[in-house]
Amino acid sequence: MSIAILQMVSGPAVAANLRAAERLLERAAGAGARLAVLPENFVAIGHPAPAELARAEALGQGEILPWLSSRARELGLWLLAGTLPLLPDGATEGKPCACSLLFDDQGRRVARYDKLHLFDADVSDSQGSYRESDHYAAGETLTVVDTPVGRLGLSVCYDLRFPELYSALRAAGAELISAPSAFTVPTGQAHWELLLRARAVETQSYLLGAAQGGVHANGRTTWGHAMAVDPWGEVLAVQASGEAVLLIERDAERQAQSRQRMPVTQHRRFLPARLAERQ
Repeated sequence: MSIAILQMVSGPAVAANLRAAERLLERAAGAGARLAVLPENFVAIGHPAPAELARAEALGQGEILPWLSSRARELGLWLLAGTLPLLPDGATEGKPCACSLLFDDQGRRVARYDKLHLFDADVSDSQGSYRESDHYAAGETLTVVDTPVGRLGLSVCYDLRFPELYSALRAAGAELISAPSAFTVPTGQAHWELLLRARAVETQSYLLGAAQGGVHANGRTTWGHAMAVDPWGEVLAVQASGEAVLLIERDAERQAQSRQRMPVTQHRRFLPARLAERQ
């Protein structure tokens, strides 16, 4: 079963971004994809008030959640919405989370992941400084869910620098791991492929790196290079910049054989819980 990894160049206007995403999702569905992964911030980059977007969705006045549900249902796709600003379930005020939502092919929301690690860093690009925690709250929990293409673990962008998260996703049964992202050019050029391949090899999982890739309306440039990596660390597909739909197939039998022949999860010794037991 095919998996589609999407690359976008989103701007601040939600409606325009949804139209662009729809074009790509139609291509993915037409090519036979069962799961499509949108990038981080697919719904807006440079929007002046993400908290207002989140509040509108919480109050049932937004366009994003209904759009995601209807596109998944009408296209017959399992759809992972890279990230969008959403308040915690039941809240109508406060900081939103950078949230990945998974919809099944009937348009039902089946999983939610709130980005655990927020990007507060100084980078040598035109923006210079990023403080996600000024606008977003960090998530608290892991998310792993069964899909038609395998058991999927969810992560986002900066999470890639924290391998313990991916070990936990693998321990929870992940066979594929999504990593929708919007890497800066300096960090992307240095580390994007390296991190995706490392996390794939460590977890013996497919890494699905949907990305933002290009020059955005607010002047920011993202690294792009949307990428899919197999459990052996091989890059299966990549697109440097611009809009793209990358299609891959998961070889479940080969993945299972690889895990059986090299049972790294059984060999792992350096785990906090095990160390605590010895003390």
